[in-house]
Amino acid sequence: MLEINPLLKLSPPNKQSRKRAAVEFAICLLLLSLTTHRLEAQGANPPSTSPTASQPNTATDDTLFEIIFSGGFMGIGIMIILILLSILAVYLVVDQALALRKKELVPADLVENVRQLLAQGKLKEADQTCRDRPCPLSFVLQSGISEIEYGWPAVEKAIEDSTAEQAARLYRKLEYLSVIGNIAPMLGLLGTVTGMILAFRQVALSQGTAGAGDLAGGIYSALVTTVAGLVIAIPALGAFAIFRNKIDEIISDTAYSAQHVFGSVRRRMPGATAARPSIAPPPRG
Repeated sequence: MLEINPLLKLSPPNKQSRKRAAVEFAICLLLLSLTTHRLEAQGANPPSTSPTASQPNTATDDTLFEIIFSGGFMGIGIMIILILLSILAVYLVVDQALALRKKELVPADLVENVRQLLAQGKLKEADQTCRDRPCPLSFVLQSGISEIEYGWPAVEKAIEDSTAEQAARLYRKLEYLSVIGNIAPMLGLLGTVTGMILAFRQVALSQGTAGAGDLAGGIYSALVTTVAGLVIAIPALGAFAIFRNKIDEIISDTAYSAQHVFGSVRRRMPGATAARPSIAPPPRG
């Protein structure tokens, strides 16, 4: 019979593959955006043999790409930062969408397997089953199993502490989306304020000879950064709220599943003993 090489077996996506997929998706979006701007620029300036075609129309010749980077050195610098923040936001959204999957974080088969092993008194087998399936639920179950010999109060305390620790770990990366959603409008406002200062400074230097058109051009260029900041912040905060609710649901299911697993053990658990448990607690980190 043919033997299957274990290296060829399919495995669930790990953290590195999720990061790679998120980065590739963000790069594809950036390239698509640049390609779209280039096509718009070509469409805005079609070739023509008319003698009047050589006269530029400043009201319609500006493409989206030119408008975005029309805020001078300060505006360009802020726009570059906002573009980097947008790429980071896209990466975080894709990474969280791939990572926060209930079937992987709270597997139903793990709950049933560990519950049956604990009901049979097979603590070491239950602990090994949890170690073979690393996920937030298995970490919580390991913490409870390691405190069984101390009685139910110790087990319950271990479950609560480990659940809080896993919640903090899941929230840690998600907080960056909230930071981006709050920083992006502030950066956009900074670009707008500096652009307005420069526009009015130009009017002051011209001794009032600058027309309304010149002032309007400087103002609309300054407002571009505010629009860009809002465009980045609104989806980022929306995604943060969605993923936050999803994490809350996962943590709630984890706590419920842990209580269900230890339900049969709780009813027949003896009092606390002075002996240390034979099963080591799960490694932190």
